[in-house]
Amino acid sequence: MVLKLYGSPGSTCTKKVATVLIELNVPFELVPIDMMKREHKAPQYLEKHPFGKVPYIDDGGFILYESRAISRYLATKYSGQGTQLIPKDLQTWARFEQAASVEVCNFDPYASGIVAERYFKPMLGQAPDEERVKGLIEKLNASLDAYDIILSKQKFLGGDEFTLADLFHLPFGSLLPTSGVNAIQERPNVKRQVTPLNIIVTVSRR
Repeated sequence: MVLKLYGSPGSTCTKKVATVLIELNVPFELVPIDMMKREHKAPQYLEKHPFGKVPYIDDGGFILYESRAISRYLATKYSGQGTQLIPKDLQTWARFEQAASVEVCNFDPYASGIVAERYFKPMLGQAPDEERVKGLIEKLNASLDAYDIILSKQKFLGGDEFTLADLFHLPFGSLLPTSGVNAIQERPNVKRQVTPLNIIVTVSRR
């Protein structure tokens, strides 16, 4: 049975899981959820995902939501094929988890907030809160200054291997320039080594 990914094609978290599946060479079926019609809040959807968000997967009857949890599950289940996204060596794995925590705490809150204000709000006919954006950009810049130091010493955020930690930056990182923020491109080590735009090109060529 082909794995089913329930989500919106425009959702950053749905794209995150789809990219993991592509990296792992796992066949899947995208089951579109129309968020404009609030299908993610329908009773039958909430039975699978009680928080009413996207995505979730159905892997032969095994239901799992939260994009990072799904990604870890898939990378572990299919560790013998495609790209090795979770290191097996204990210390290398620990560095990966450290990098994954950095993304959650020091990148996602700021990048996702900026994209929400400047990319998604206008799509809904709403005006961005530029005062909030200003504060988020300041925090993102401070974080990426630290990223640039880290990446001056190693190839990827978790070490010298490409992992889920790098891939987790893809959805919102790729939308920052579209949102008028070039913080990634302004830092040479971040731009050269983990820019989400380069990752997109890599994935699309496979």
